[in-house]
Amino acid sequence: MKRTERTGTIIKILTDSPNKLFSLSYFTKMFNAAKSTISEDIAICKKIVENMSDGEIITVAGAAGGVKYIPKISNDAAKEFQKYLSDKFNDPSRVLTGGFLFTSDIMFDPYVTKQAAKIFATKFMDLNVDYVVTIETKGIALALMVAEALNKSLVVMRREGKISEGSTLSINYISGSSGKIQKMSVSKKSLVPGTKAIIIDDFMRGGGSAGGMAEILSELDIETVGIGVLIATKEPEKKLVNNYYPVLYLDNHNDPDKKIHVYPNQDLF
Repeated sequence: MKRTERTGTIIKILTDSPNKLFSLSYFTKMFNAAKSTISEDIAICKKIVENMSDGEIITVAGAAGGVKYIPKISNDAAKEFQKYLSDKFNDPSRVLTGGFLFTSDIMFDPYVTKQAAKIFATKFMDLNVDYVVTIETKGIALALMVAEALNKSLVVMRREGKISEGSTLSINYISGSSGKIQKMSVSKKSLVPGTKAIIIDDFMRGGGSAGGMAEILSELDIETVGIGVLIATKEPEKKLVNNYYPVLYLDNHNDPDKKIHVYPNQDLF
């Protein structure tokens, strides 16, 4: 292969598997090339990715070291994405009867979930988490993209336990939006005590679901070190959780007499 072909292939392999460490010998065997040649190729790859402002490629020293791609998003790209997403949500045709906002098509849009996942990956990258946790709602697609970006396992909590998941832990929690008591459960085999997790969700009003997930994780001796949501309502101002991080804010949710307004979280990073 020519150098341009090798560097293109290396970038493709690394970006297809974010945060996965590849040894130099992996590439020397693939291309039948010397380590010095591959090291020069990787240096070129680093500059290309850096110039694209689409993350970074880093090398890890030592016998167990190698090279990996870390997905990140620049402030300018994040702000551009926030504006794009706000404009889509602010389309008047999205307001349903009763003041609800139609979001399903956006929540399952691969471009949206990938870009939002880069924001959360950038925010939570240095926390060294073991799991990305969500509940079975429209946030699963987003949480899966975040798990891929961080190269961590995704754990989905259920409203009702399933026999196929073996022994489960269940709790009752208060919904932040309705104030009603609801239930969630998680398979004990999917999580290891003494680890760390982040919670990812699509929408937060009162913080009940996120609070319930944090509570059940605590019962399993797992520390919740961050909560990311795509949209959080401004009201109620006091949520049932504190350390949450929204991409967008929503005003006047469920108020049919007032115009719904979605706008960026200015304190993104």
